[in-house]
Amino acid sequence: MTVLEARDVIKEFREGSGRVSVLRGASLSLDRGEIVALEGPSGSGKTTFLTILGCMLTPCSGRLSLEGREVDPKRPDLLPALRRTSIGFVFQQFHLFPALTAAENVEYALNLKGIRGPAARREAARLLGEVGLPDRAAFLPRDLSGGQKQRVAIARALAGRAPVLLADEPTANLDSETGAQVLDLFRDLARRERRALLIVTHDPRVRSIADRVVRIRDGSVCN
Repeated sequence: MTVLEARDVIKEFREGSGRVSVLRGASLSLDRGEIVALEGPSGSGKTTFLTILGCMLTPCSGRLSLEGREVDPKRPDLLPALRRTSIGFVFQQFHLFPALTAAENVEYALNLKGIRGPAARREAARLLGEVGLPDRAAFLPRDLSGGQKQRVAIARALAGRAPVLLADEPTANLDSETGAQVLDLFRDLARRERRALLIVTHDPRVRSIADRVVRIRDGSVCN
């Protein structure tokens, strides 16, 4: 079942008195439980495409649908609600709140999705257990390793049971062994929970867990 689909997405940005075309009719679909690796050289448009797929940016033209519902580019005010309910993000730099514990970082994401109080605390504990960190719930980010921080970031992305996970270079700051562990975790989560997972990456190891590898070059996606 297709959960996220983009068709013929075009995106241009103003540069001086002219315009720069970043995406030139890019198309991609993601099914539940599927892992797709998106590769491409710097400047190919992959980050812009990921941002549009994540409902953080609207295209100039093209279609985007999420869980069978059309995303209206003329209603950018609706995008935050879509992000809260349907999309989880995992970033290269983790982006954890330094003053919050691992559990509180996950709880904060749950709060944004309307889950609060004891229910949020129970769910945060469950999610940290899912990513193998039940004994690190009270740790601040400064006391966690890079791999542990990324696992907390993944737990946060899982908050609210979003059907789509978008990961931007999630292994770039990790050593080989830790990166492999994170990829194994991604694979297990996608299979067990039927999440659709798109990983933007330069890391060839991602190919080992991907169902499909697609490339983006000069703003166009090649399956």
